[in-house]
Amino acid sequence: MKTRAAVLREMGAEPPYAESKPLEIVELELAGPGPGEVLVEVGAAGLCHSDLSVINGSRPRVMPMALGHEAAGTVADVGPDVTSLSVGDHVVLAFVPACGHCGPCRAGRAALCEPGAAANAKGTLLSGAIRLADGSGQPIYHHLGVSAFSDRIVVSERSAVKVDPSLPFETAALFGCAVLTGVGAATRSAQVKPGDRVAVFGLGGVGLAAVLGATVAGAAKVIGVDRLDPKLRMAEGVGATHTIPAGEGAVDAVREATDGGAEVVIETVGSASVLAEAYAATRRGGQTVTVGLPDPSEMLEIPATSLVAEERVLRGSYLGSCVPADDIPRFVALRAAGKLPVDQLLTGTLALEEINGAFDRLASGEAARQAVVF
Repeated sequence: MKTRAAVLREMGAEPPYAESKPLEIVELELAGPGPGEVLVEVGAAGLCHSDLSVINGSRPRVMPMALGHEAAGTVADVGPDVTSLSVGDHVVLAFVPACGHCGPCRAGRAALCEPGAAANAKGTLLSGAIRLADGSGQPIYHHLGVSAFSDRIVVSERSAVKVDPSLPFETAALFGCAVLTGVGAATRSAQVKPGDRVAVFGLGGVGLAAVLGATVAGAAKVIGVDRLDPKLRMAEGVGATHTIPAGEGAVDAVREATDGGAEVVIETVGSASVLAEAYAATRRGGQTVTVGLPDPSEMLEIPATSLVAEERVLRGSYLGSCVPADDIPRFVALRAAGKLPVDQLLTGTLALEEINGAFDRLASGEAARQAVVF
């Protein structure tokens, strides 16, 4: 069958992307679903910095690749041995296909699924298959097992989670990455407790979701830090009790607002220098959680003795330490109950043909979360 997709053939294009056009909208051949796989008609797909980092080359991937990893849609067909999904189901797609059998999966750490990570690194589905090809027969690799910037996609059953069909696709898509990563960082990784003081450095889609997560967990203070005033205003709209402009003086301002430092500080920017600031804004006995993915060449410097003498915790959080099959329905239920206003994270929608310019808006910080609507 045919599908339209946004394909990246070479990394490292110079911005503005509206002019250099690193993503090419092309018609591809899409093979039907194999064993344990499903065909999904994509309803909406979110634009994330993880896509941008492949475009600019800071997260190298095999090329050529059909990008996109945060999406929702409708199951249109199922392959052999699919047991959890049926044609017509609405699904959210998660960017780590959890096999359910490896050591991390058995330990409840689906984000660290070993076969899933290996498949993502190779640009294949969980099975090892590649279902996309161009007109000449050249394989087109899958981005994180999803390749969401496409009319239709084939994914592993393990990448898809059934959700309430009343959930709008452009909102549902956000649960696959921004919500899992941000809300999960606060509620799963950091396990924010009622009364905690929490600071979030970086208020893009994931950072704003972390503000939502800290708020729903009962934090007494939630402090948003960002360099852009519109992002600070958005943070106030989703629950931040304080906002602080990023830059010189931000760490001192957080420490002052929290009487010496926050119990939990979440960093979402993907910068070693910002992570160092987040660590400095964390109080004795507190924890610093990072979900950002810096360039691999960046190194972090912190006072080593503080980990022991101040009983600090510095931890990474991938996919918000979530189990998508459990946490996506839980977060969707919180939205339905009015406790998790995820819809407010979405700052714009667009057609697939507009995607290059939309990445300019993401790179500049103008947009928090945008979604391609099919």
